[in-house]
Amino acid sequence: MSESTTMTPDPQAAGDQTRGDFRPIAEYGLLADCNSAALVDRSGSVDWLCLPRYDSDAIFSRILDPSAGHWSIRPVGSFSSERRYLPGTLVIETTFSTDSGTVRLVDAMSFAPGQRGHDLGFDAPHELLRRVEGVSGEVALELELAPRPEYGLVKPLIRLENGGARTFGAGRLGVSSSVPLGADEEAVLRASFSVSAGDRVGFALRWAAAEQKEPPAPCPADRVFDRIEDTAEGWRSWESEHDIYDAPNKDLVRLSSRVLKGLTYRPTGAIVAAPTTSLPETVGGERNWDYRFSWIRDSSLTIEALYIGACSDEAEEFVSFMTSSAGGRAGEGSLQIMYGIGGEHDLSERELPHLRGWRDSAPARVGNGAWDQVQLDVYGELLNSLWLYQEQLGDLHPEIQQFVADLADTAARRWRETDSGMWEMRGEPRHHLSSKVLCWVALDRAVKLADQLGAYAKTEEWESARDEIRDAVIERGWSEEKQAFAQSFDADELDAAQLLMPMLGFLPATDARMKSTIDAIADELTEGGLVLRYKNEDGLNADGLSGEEGTFTICSFWLVACLAQAGEIDRAERLFDQLTGYANDLGLLAEEIDTANNEQLGNFPQAFSHIGLIKAAYEIDKAREDVRSPAGYDRPDADRHDQNAGLEARGGDQSE
Repeated sequence: MSESTTMTPDPQAAGDQTRGDFRPIAEYGLLADCNSAALVDRSGSVDWLCLPRYDSDAIFSRILDPSAGHWSIRPVGSFSSERRYLPGTLVIETTFSTDSGTVRLVDAMSFAPGQRGHDLGFDAPHELLRRVEGVSGEVALELELAPRPEYGLVKPLIRLENGGARTFGAGRLGVSSSVPLGADEEAVLRASFSVSAGDRVGFALRWAAAEQKEPPAPCPADRVFDRIEDTAEGWRSWESEHDIYDAPNKDLVRLSSRVLKGLTYRPTGAIVAAPTTSLPETVGGERNWDYRFSWIRDSSLTIEALYIGACSDEAEEFVSFMTSSAGGRAGEGSLQIMYGIGGEHDLSERELPHLRGWRDSAPARVGNGAWDQVQLDVYGELLNSLWLYQEQLGDLHPEIQQFVADLADTAARRWRETDSGMWEMRGEPRHHLSSKVLCWVALDRAVKLADQLGAYAKTEEWESARDEIRDAVIERGWSEEKQAFAQSFDADELDAAQLLMPMLGFLPATDARMKSTIDAIADELTEGGLVLRYKNEDGLNADGLSGEEGTFTICSFWLVACLAQAGEIDRAERLFDQLTGYANDLGLLAEEIDTANNEQLGNFPQAFSHIGLIKAAYEIDKAREDVRSPAGYDRPDADRHDQNAGLEARGGDQSE
């Protein structure tokens, strides 16, 4: 997958506050080392980089403000570019073509030397590698490196050294270079050089902690080529060990699985929702959030998607991370909806007023104020993952047994409460239907895991609470006006979260009420055929925020999955093709899609969106009978007959 783009040189100097243009979000590609991530655009500019972790202060933040730091390597004058991921990797190769010749730029965030397979991400060197090689003719290039630690607040002291440079103060960096560097009084490193066919030029940037005695020692420029090849081989080794999906949509599933792997923080097993902060859901709006944390919901769905696309070994580390982060307890407020990737609890939100925000969408934020919200769906999401991976996890440690039982007990005790819902609404709490359904999931999966819980199992209590929740959802969640399951109890507003009901095994997609819900969402909760989470109006909304948002990518993929499960395969495939058509030239998807401008919006790339792609592809391929399910994955579907029989016994059967 590649795309040619014509570029002209940017006349603005580094740090010029008058620069008014921001690259479209889809212009960027993801580099990752399973510790942190960088975003590089089609013209060779790294405009986002946090080191040493995803949630560390950014060194390059130009994606949020033109003066907030970047590292560009690009031809002088006009050029066209096309790019791709090297097969099986998150290493980006960009080819620049000019009137005088062609060069390739290859970018990677490095793994530890020789690292392979499941070990990827341990002992990361926190290093960005870049190489330029001449393909034909001769091309003049320019390098501009403007480090701006603390999200652009700091212009560091730079010292030129033999073979590179280093910075002092916050965010110590070491730079190696095959070509001579110069530094100006604005703390910008620059170089001009030419590359002919067969020439090779290497660069590296490495971070070091202030506590480290020795200065950062980047990879020597003449070894950059070998280190990039070693990193690429590391990615390929992981994919070869986890390549289990064999169906028509294999390539899309493979790529999305790699993206999800790239969003995993290997030292702890945490999974970030996205590697960025404050890319807006609406241009010029206030819906700008920091997604560089580990949500139970997003992480659990990531683990489930990797089960389909890669049968990943990451589940054990994630379960351990969540159990230890919660202190082994789910009740008494111990289980948060999200944690820092090191297990941190306090994720207090603050604004960065010195940043303009992408396309002047302010404020830019770090931290996330939703960390202390009540969201009752988390118990079901976590227990569903534990149940799915029960064979891989083996015999459960007594601490895990107790944690599972505590999750189920807490769901049984709290399901009648109001909460903020899975969309983290900042308005008044409600009886969100999706939260009730996922409390049902928590108890349903706990019952199925009971044989592995020893003395902690409370099967009869959990079965009774599970059935009580089901009755309440059927009776109070249905809107006669909409002929659909609604957003909350005794309400009529629609919510795309109800598309999860068949995927979680609550009701089959062929059930009459479920089919009616699917159609109502498709008819009334879409723009340009793509699905909104819920309807917003002018002024202050029920979610406590003003303004609107784009269509939510994962919700549209959920609709694809539901249509496929309901037997409407052609309709599902058309929507799937429409959605994947919005991916950028590297196959990456943001959180939302603005159908009016055919533009991706929100944090990027978004784990949720790639999770949705994997699930939707699987449901289509399964409906076409072109894919063999991973062992055990269809267990929710297998249980539906018994669940529907239970509904019939209580007079609530709506199946056809």
